[in-house]
Amino acid sequence: MMKSNFHIGIVLTLMSFMGFAIAEQSLTVTASAYTSSIRETDSTPNEAAWGDKLKPGMKSIAVSRDLLKLGLTHQQEVRIKGFEGTFRVLDKMNKRWKKKIDIYMGKDVKKAREWGKQQVVIYWTNDK
Repeated sequence: MMKSNFHIGIVLTLMSFMGFAIAEQSLTVTASAYTSSIRETDSTPNEAAWGDKLKPGMKSIAVSRDLLKLGLTHQQEVRIKGFEGTFRVLDKMNKRWKKKIDIYMGKDVKKAREWGKQQVVIYWTNDK
């Protein structure tokens, strides 16, 4: 394990010398939930803003457009405190929202309503 951590350290150091920013970012945002429902989206509820097809079970989020400038762009991996694993940014929210994410919950409207609106901390790493 020591040897592996040493090698990771060398790689991160080299990447920083090459101009790569590796630092993990974090931000507290308002999180709500959404589903593949025409009432919540538009006439193509299974298609996300960048053309990705949404399917129940996917770990996906939509982000408010102000977060795009922070590196939360298409396909960015994001961790959400309190959830296991990572989520992918596959959708963008309406321009009226700020500092907000929507967690995709497939077609489970009840689960989405129960989630409601909460403050969460999100984490991501900018590649450059």
